[in-house]
Amino acid sequence: MTRPDAAAHDVAPYTLAVDCGGSGIKASVLDAHGTLHAPAVRVPTPYPLPPAVLVETIAQIAADLPAAQRVTVGVPGMIRHGVVVATPHYVTRAGPRTAVDPVLEAAWTGCDVRALVEQRLALPTLVLNDAEVHGAGVVSGTGLELMLTLGTGLGAALFDGGRLAPHLELSHAPVRWGVTYDAYVGQTERRRLGNGLWSRRVQRVVEGLWPVFRWDRLYLGGGNSRNISPTVLERLGEHVVVVPNQAGIVGGVRAWDLPRGAGDAH
Repeated sequence: MTRPDAAAHDVAPYTLAVDCGGSGIKASVLDAHGTLHAPAVRVPTPYPLPPAVLVETIAQIAADLPAAQRVTVGVPGMIRHGVVVATPHYVTRAGPRTAVDPVLEAAWTGCDVRALVEQRLALPTLVLNDAEVHGAGVVSGTGLELMLTLGTGLGAALFDGGRLAPHLELSHAPVRWGVTYDAYVGQTERRRLGNGLWSRRVQRVVEGLWPVFRWDRLYLGGGNSRNISPTVLERLGEHVVVVPNQAGIVGGVRAWDLPRGAGDAH
């Protein structure tokens, strides 16, 4: 178990940052400057995945990492004040795009993940939507900034002057009749279409969202952002920036400095 280190340096507190995805769970420990103190550890997301299994998976990863004084966990879905309102992948029997298990759905709905992690690791914990943690790692704090993560599905987080706005699950909104954003640009479609055609879909999503948000800057992150074709990136223009997937870990530190209110009251 990760415990506070009595010999903490002047760059404490150290943060255990955990990025929970549909296909993998990745974590590392960082100092207050966002420097990794161990290589990121990644394990496949186990299914079926009741809350207790997720928490124990985090604890097992933490046991092999340096000591930390606090924890940040990014979880896919609608998270309010550390409590799961709805999560798309962890309620399924065998992972993304498989059947929903009603027992798992009931277990996750209203689950206070923050309390469970705090109890298991005995450390202060911050739990946000995973795209919100990614965004915390890259936003400048100036103007309206939108973070979109491209991975198993589509994640989104909005920041205004560095303040996290209430979360909207864009991933479940229809991009066309009967097709959600999750399905339209998710990992399954990227594999089916190939990077070229899939990148054009990403371009359509960005162009379609522009009139809705009129951002000052849009960040594209997540594991699949690196697969966007150079041609599409050029078309998207200078106010769209691709950021490394590592932002989901680095954001675990910066998330603690976000103005409180919308995302978490800890």
